[in-house]
Amino acid sequence: MLYKKSIPQIIQEARESGKHTLKRTLTSSGLVSLGVGAIIGAGLFSLTGIAAAENAGPAVILSFIIAALACSFAGLCYAEFASMIPVAGSAYTYSYATMGEFMAWIIGWDLVLEYALASATVAVSWSQYFNELLMTFGLSISPEFLRGPWEGGYVNIPAITIVCLLSLLLIRGTKESSTVNNLLVILKVGVVLIFIVLGWSFIDSSNHVPFVPTNEGEEMVKNGDMSLWSFLHSEHFGEFGISGILRAAGVLFFAFIGFDAVSTAAQEAKNPKRGMPIGIIGSLIICTLLYVLFSYVMTGLENYKSFEGDAKPVATAFANTGYTFLNTALIVTIIAGYTSVILVMLLGQSRVFYSMSKDGLLPKIFSDLSKNQTPWKTNLIFMVFVSLFAGFVPISDLGHMVSIGTLFAFTLVCIGVLVLRKTNPEIERPFRTPLVPLVPILGIIVCLILMASLPIESWERLAIWLIIGIAIYWFYSRKHSRVRQSHRKL
Repeated sequence: MLYKKSIPQIIQEARESGKHTLKRTLTSSGLVSLGVGAIIGAGLFSLTGIAAAENAGPAVILSFIIAALACSFAGLCYAEFASMIPVAGSAYTYSYATMGEFMAWIIGWDLVLEYALASATVAVSWSQYFNELLMTFGLSISPEFLRGPWEGGYVNIPAITIVCLLSLLLIRGTKESSTVNNLLVILKVGVVLIFIVLGWSFIDSSNHVPFVPTNEGEEMVKNGDMSLWSFLHSEHFGEFGISGILRAAGVLFFAFIGFDAVSTAAQEAKNPKRGMPIGIIGSLIICTLLYVLFSYVMTGLENYKSFEGDAKPVATAFANTGYTFLNTALIVTIIAGYTSVILVMLLGQSRVFYSMSKDGLLPKIFSDLSKNQTPWKTNLIFMVFVSLFAGFVPISDLGHMVSIGTLFAFTLVCIGVLVLRKTNPEIERPFRTPLVPLVPILGIIVCLILMASLPIESWERLAIWLIIGIAIYWFYSRKHSRVRQSHRKL
């Protein structure tokens, strides 16, 4: 269970695969686009209003910066690994090199929660916006076919349809998928920029005053009327003030999730040692700049209080500009954002299982490549798996499982950097995480704090999922592990 794969061994195996390896077609700009495609979804359009109305007010701008800083800790750790181990598999492969086979299996199994279920989660929301777009043309889909049986419907047909179409696109080829993703990224970034540019001249500076709304509990602590401990456990914590900015940062952290999907495509990058750090860090920087500018304009167009309970805060803010004709364009952009997220997450999941199959931990079917050098059987299997979840499972249950799976993966990658710096300090690192051990330790702390804030049901589902994974490992994977078999021969 503690057998490890050395980094030279991992790289050598990837080189020796010959025709049975993934095709290197992604440039540095393509990797950045992949990251932006995974990060910018409808979270930008919905979470900004929620965080401003309930937690931070106009200071939601600072919350985005803090959330980006928190993500950057994990992002820098991912960048070091991705440049050092330029093969598919992401956190799974990194764990194999640092913490051994069993932990690698656990993280690979856990990544299903992030990539596959994230695809299902986003597909459910995609279906709602798709129906809204149809309504602008006088058409609509019956509610029974927009919800699963647990929500009073039959099945979510649009969600299943988009998952199937994007899975078939991935089977077609990575280059073709990247081209579609680039077009979707251009579309959604273009509309975000239009919103910023057109809205800027309509900003009412009075909407940014006070920039940090007063928190009643913080004032009581300052005046000595409440202890800090009592405040931390009171209903006042997180309702504006400094604590509100921090809580909003926790909410907005999930608007950045997706940059790690870039690392799953390392084996398809033309120059991974240079391109992977650029793709991961570059996409984080671009999205942070867009998020900060977007939130500044949004809270300047409309008072933050008006976003409370508003399902379409962007439309509410944009109504003050007179450019209401762009509301349909915003819906199209949200759909484009969702589509690119689903596409990248499905790609990431298939690449993780491809790597696990190459190591013998999963059946060979998951690493079979088509003539276009894509793991087409894996794509088909996950097309069915993700479609079932998207068509029948409530979105709230899916969302929490995605969050805890992602944070768990981030934590192990940060731990991995610390372990490898200690055990293999001499290995070439084209990109080095700065300020080690501070940056990885901060990444671990942030992720654990955010995991602790999730509902107990998320932990229970994670435990059940891991128990299933451990059973598969015990009865199948350890018996077919290529690393274990090579050790037996020795």
